[in-house]
Amino acid sequence: MSTASQTTPRIAPGRAGVKKELPDHFKDYRHVWVFLELERGNVHPVSFELLGEGRKLADKLEVQLAGVVLGPPGEMVEDAVAEAFAYGADLVYIVDAPPLADYRNEPFAKALMDLVNTHKPEILLLGATTLGRDLAGSVATTLQTGLTADCTELDVDSDGSLAATRPTFGGSLLCTIYTLNYRPQMATVRPRVMPMPQRVDKPVGRVMRHKLSLVEDDIVTKVLGFLPDNQSAMANLAYADVVVAGGLGLGAAENLQLVKNLARAIGAEHGCSRPLVQKGWMPADRQIGQTGKTIRPKLYIAAGISGAIQHRVGVEGADLIVAINTDPNAPIFEFAHLGIVTDAIRFLPALTEAFTRRLSPHSRDKLAS
Repeated sequence: MSTASQTTPRIAPGRAGVKKELPDHFKDYRHVWVFLELERGNVHPVSFELLGEGRKLADKLEVQLAGVVLGPPGEMVEDAVAEAFAYGADLVYIVDAPPLADYRNEPFAKALMDLVNTHKPEILLLGATTLGRDLAGSVATTLQTGLTADCTELDVDSDGSLAATRPTFGGSLLCTIYTLNYRPQMATVRPRVMPMPQRVDKPVGRVMRHKLSLVEDDIVTKVLGFLPDNQSAMANLAYADVVVAGGLGLGAAENLQLVKNLARAIGAEHGCSRPLVQKGWMPADRQIGQTGKTIRPKLYIAAGISGAIQHRVGVEGADLIVAINTDPNAPIFEFAHLGIVTDAIRFLPALTEAFTRRLSPHSRDKLAS
């Protein structure tokens, strides 16, 4: 028998068997950075949520928390810098130049990569918005580092590595991903996954400015104009204080009107679980869950929704979850604060009528207070 045939097959190690061996040129990468996304003159709220989470990571690592602001020279950038300090940043890096007035991948990616290569952050966090996903992918690919997208939890382990947790296999499992031997460790987080930190007025702290190494003539894409999205019917589920949603337990598309009636009676947004979008019963912008919108309302009423992990990930940040389902063993009762075992089709009209009788148009806002 040959020696080769007697050799025990080598099994690839998992996370527990992998030793972190950071190359020497990455060992001086320190601090936690948060990219502040400017949206037509305003900072996107997800940036403040990330500053709150970044503050926790920075404190655990005993490093500084920095904000990164890219935009045109002027008041918009300066206001964003002030907000970064109000939400916990220790310092802010600025690249302000006319080509950064509107988002284009080329100048924004170049500006952020130059900052990273110059100042060397250990962790870089971005919002998983349309802009943030586009920018994060380009930067991570060019820097040849790891990027964990759509995270639901961020932490650091015993050796200081970023532990980025996200759903996988269609949302049926949660996995924690590490970028062991590359820097920066990058992650994106969707709006409303992390809680909004408290804003505290404070003076502007240390600011470091960096020049953009591109001029307009170097940039292939051009902005010809801006057309605002006038689809006022689009849902704003992510930032609604009260949300009512329906699932397959409602039985038929026409029964979704019961959800809409209740939402209208209490001044709420309405939504649904993923199967209803797949059936064409509701548009995709109304979908709640890992593959839809993540919400953190003060009150969430779920009617006929089983509560699979995909849905749970999108709603478990709500202050109060009320679940209505005929199945007492439905998974949603495991994380709901209040469970009602009954037929939602009969219960919703009665609940709507009760709210309508008790709530005047002027008192509906009390539900969100």
